[in-house]
Amino acid sequence: MIGPDRPVYLRLRDMISAAILEGRYGDGDPLPSVRNFAASCGANPLTVAKAYQSFQDDGLVVVRRGIGMFVAEGATARLRVSERQVFLDVYWPEIERHVRRLGLDPADLPGMMVVG
Repeated sequence: MIGPDRPVYLRLRDMISAAILEGRYGDGDPLPSVRNFAASCGANPLTVAKAYQSFQDDGLVVVRRGIGMFVAEGATARLRVSERQVFLDVYWPEIERHVRRLGLDPADLPGMMVVG
């Protein structure tokens, strides 16, 4: 499921995933506290806790009692692999259909992409 109909905790999880994949949080780095993250994005702290719990359930973050939550070692690589698969399975087919609907020549697309 993509878009605003997606549950808030999953949208928050997407934000955290993006921050990890963009290098704002690396393996071993602390994540913002539930309260700080909730305040920064205007979310309910319980919803943020649910997003964090989903990362913990997936082994992507670890809790250090009394200190906070940290990105688990190897989490960035595992997250990148899973996000690539989601892109290929979920997003790419829709992009491909859209390209075809618009009559775009796929040969023109690589010149439009900025990689770096």
